Formats: sequence, C-alpha cells, structure tokens
Amino acid sequence: MDDPQLLRYGRQILLPEIGIEGQERLLDSRVLIIGMGGLGSPVAIYLAAAGVGRLSLVDHDRVELSNLQRQIAHSAEDIGVAKVESARAAIHRINPECQTRLFQEKADPALLDRLLPGLDLVVDACDNFATRFAINQACVRHGVPLVSGAAVRWEGQITVFSGKAGEGCYRCLYPEDGEDENTCSTTGVASPLVGIIGSLQAMEAIKVLTGAGEPLFSRLLAYDGLAATWRTLRLRSDPQCPVCGAVSP
Repeated sequence: MDDPQLLRYGRQILLPEIGIEGQERLLDSRVLIIGMGGLGSPVAIYLAAAGVGRLSLVDHDRVELSNLQRQIAHSAEDIGVAKVESARAAIHRINPECQTRLFQEKADPALLDRLLPGLDLVVDACDNFATRFAINQACVRHGVPLVSGAAVRWEGQITVFSGKAGEGCYRCLYPEDGEDENTCSTTGVASPLVGIIGSLQAMEAIKVLTGAGEPLFSRLLAYDGLAATWRTLRLRSDPQCPVCGAVSP
C-alpha cells in the first residue's frame, strides 16, 4: 500500500478489526454486484470508497427518469445511458483506483458460471425472484459467499450465505414457486429504504471480505421503516433443499 492509499483509507485502517491487513484484503478483492438500481447503487459506491479493488457490475437496463427517486448512482444527465456505465462513472468519481468490469446483460446461469470462478463475493441487488434463485444456485455451485438484500414499500431485509453446501442458501428461505412477485414498480418504495438496505449489504460484504465481526450467516435482519423497528430471525438450512441440501445433485 502506498502513501496516498494509507491516507485515503486511514480512518478505516484505524479500526482494529480491519487494520492494514484487512485493507489489503479489500484492495485484492473481486466482487460481483448484480443490479445497479436502488440497492446496487449504494453497494457499489460504498465498496469502491472502502477500497474494494475490482468490481464487476451486471445490469441489462438503462437509466430512466423514474429511477432517480432512489437510484443514487445515476443522475438526470444519465437518462438513456446504460446503468452499468453510469454506475462506473459514479464509482470512478469516488475512487478512480477501483477497477470495474461491465456486463450490460441479464444475469442468466451462463453468465454467472462465466463470472463466478475466482470471485471473493457476490452481492445480489436485483429485484426479481427468478434472478435471485439463479444467483443463489450459482453461488452454491461455485462456493462463493452471497450477500442478499431486498426492499419494497417501507420494508427491507438482508442476509448472508456462505455458499457452502449444507450451510443454508436462499432456496432454503424461499420456495421457488411459493412467493408473489412484489417490485418497486408495482407496489412502490420509500426512497431512503434502498439506501439503508444497500448500505447494510456493503457493510456485510466488507465484514466477509476482511473477516471482521460476525456476518449475518444463518440470520436474516428485517427492517420496518414505518415502525422504525429491526428484527433478527434465525435461519435454518433445509436438509432437503434441492440446491444446498444433502439430496442436491
């Protein structure tokens, strides 16, 4: 680490749970963020600011006026621009040393299998169950930790999965055919909510990458913005889970 980096990350290096060693781990880390919307925007900006060395950004969409109420990586000047391009510009304004790879396409199984080898972490910031299930299955298949977050209306949640078979996964939490699809575009969302959950996703990512603290493994943190309350739920792995359980192929 050179002198400018010591100055840039000095306040973080002062934390005994991170220190020089933890900061160097961040600088050497490779993280994939899927979704450059309300959740992915603060995740990408905070991970870049914290010193994560390489970020891969996946999103097939372009910036629209309706995004600007909550997707803080984008501005009015970015309308019509690919979200991954707009997010990269925001990242480089914060930290030009952060290396970015852009994938303006949907996160289907083929793309995930291509990107996950060699990664240290995946952050799921997408907004639909089909993609979440595909991300989860790929993370288990490749043994990559996953930070999963969701936010809609006034409520949000976040959890972390190790990516190891038998230790629980997103499919243990949600049956693939048992959830209604609630999205911001159909049910609405309070603007700061995605910032709260996205910032927590960035925090959990930093903890996993540096070994600091206790990540939300086997726990789900739920936030109710209207009541201003938090709940922590203990998660159990499903031994019959078709993705990570004992019966998985």
